Amino acid sequence: GRYTALESAKNYLNSCAPNAVLFTNGDNDTFPLWYAQEVEGVRTDIRVVNLSLLNTDWYIDQMKRRAYQSAPLPISLKYEQFVQGQRDYIPVYESIKNPVDIGKVMEFITSDRAEAKVRMGSGDMSNFVPTKNLIIPVDSAKVLSNGTLDKKYAPNLLKSVDWALGDKDYMLKSEIIILDLLANFKWDRPVYFAITVGGDSYINLEKYFRLDGLAYRFVPMINERKDGQIGSIDTDILYENLMNKFVWGNLNDKRVYLDENNLRMTMNLRNNFSRLAESLLDEGKRDSAVKVLDRCIEVMPHETVPYNVFILGIAEGYYRAGEIQKATAIVEKMKSLTLEELDYYFALKPEYQSSVETEVKRAMAVLQEINRLTRQYNQTELN
Repeated sequence: GRYTALESAKNYLNSCAPNAVLFTNGDNDTFPLWYAQEVEGVRTDIRVVNLSLLNTDWYIDQMKRRAYQSAPLPISLKYEQFVQGQRDYIPVYESIKNPVDIGKVMEFITSDRAEAKVRMGSGDMSNFVPTKNLIIPVDSAKVLSNGTLDKKYAPNLLKSVDWALGDKDYMLKSEIIILDLLANFKWDRPVYFAITVGGDSYINLEKYFRLDGLAYRFVPMINERKDGQIGSIDTDILYENLMNKFVWGNLNDKRVYLDENNLRMTMNLRNNFSRLAESLLDEGKRDSAVKVLDRCIEVMPHETVPYNVFILGIAEGYYRAGEIQKATAIVEKMKSLTLEELDYYFALKPEYQSSVETEVKRAMAVLQEINRLTRQYNQTELN
């Protein structure tokens, strides 16, 4: 009765706009998506691109071909330019400090001219990335007309995406292909990164991400957050995806066993619910925010998905919305669970204490957050 693999796959795919490119990384965010597309016929307009496999020539060659409803990826490199042994990785030598158009950078990376190459430690000559500062031009009219950005964001629309590669001193073949795609997609096709991909694979583009569900969409608008979370939020899009499109695979069925992989995924889901509710409250949409919070509790109750630190964002949303009783029920439960954990850890013999040091610190951090919440929202007795 557990359908979380298939239904999570549907949620990844349904986070994306039509004809999207979705970069994924590992087993859990790739193979179920392939199954959903190949067997169930779900969202075959989306091209799932596994970044691990994108380091192989045969897979890049596949990406340059049509698959079901998905057009070929706009990759300009020819087979002989990415065949195994060619550009498996190339160094980054910042010979140019000023930002350079990404198309010009790709021309340099693929050039056979002597000045476009450096000698490696092996003695071989290799192409290199000549700058860490890149520019992607933005066609303002196109991104507003094709839905990349809603017209309400026109004042925030950038004339170009300027970003730096950061402290990278080399680029893998998969990253070169991403650069090639960004040099050639012309904002015609939505580009997404799965939220489970991890920071190293985002090639420092995070400040241009928007959270649309289980994927971040690359958009020509800067995301400015102070809470350390990735991605701006368009509440209309995220609400539609979380509340109307997402399916839950019997997460709330007490007869279904949820293993560690399933429970890890629920952390992302609870975080998305709390972030959406927070954004709705910021916009003055209290009733919608409460519906979002209630939905989170409905599909992931404590009885099947035990509360952890990510439930505190839901509690804070309830406090902000004035739903004190619902918030306090969560906080009371988390307080009891956390104190029980600490009782256990502190009851261990001294020689075993060091093995649970991380868990103790985590539990203490939860208590500190509960302390903050109850103080900030005037729950004096509980505080």
